[in-house]
Amino acid sequence: MTTPQTLDPPKLIPKLMIEDLSLLDEVSARTAGVSRLEMCIQCGTCGGSCPSAADMDHTPRQLFAMLRAGMREAALKSNTPWICVSCYHCVVRCPQNVHIADVMYTLKGMAIEARLFQDSTAPDFSQTFVDMVEEYGRGFEFGLATRHYLKHFPLRLPSMAPMGLGLLSKQRMTITPKRIKNIKQLKAILQRAKELEADNGW
Repeated sequence: MTTPQTLDPPKLIPKLMIEDLSLLDEVSARTAGVSRLEMCIQCGTCGGSCPSAADMDHTPRQLFAMLRAGMREAALKSNTPWICVSCYHCVVRCPQNVHIADVMYTLKGMAIEARLFQDSTAPDFSQTFVDMVEEYGRGFEFGLATRHYLKHFPLRLPSMAPMGLGLLSKQRMTITPKRIKNIKQLKAILQRAKELEADNGW
């Protein structure tokens, strides 16, 4: 009778197959609320529900698998978070209640911090919008569109003029920005939020 050999488990598993959950945990911790990211069962319902999936280089399911595998650079270079239109259809249909759209916001922020995005158009648009909200307390559509098109699509501006004039004539848009009341309070809140992010290493 032969005695079964005792095998060393780490030697049985190729290094590339060992999960590295540190990236998954980081994304989950940086996502507002409870992301439930670790509950993803790779069913693919999210990708099948997404109206923008055809333009994504990775479906949400694939992107979450990359996070579980610790593929930081590949995940942050993915265009998937930028293609997400925040319709929350995937969130409604997810059988595990993963907050997929919220995770996409987190990944966009991380990609901007690491400067790993493929195309600067969407990050620049996001930053311009944030800058205007911080300055005025609300969006400023005329300034946002003008700045964005001048920087990225200057040749398209003439074709946008009729729509812009129509919005202005119907008072759906203003040429000058308007600040909200108590803007100092909003700025104090935003400053405190940035301090909390820094304290948590985000």
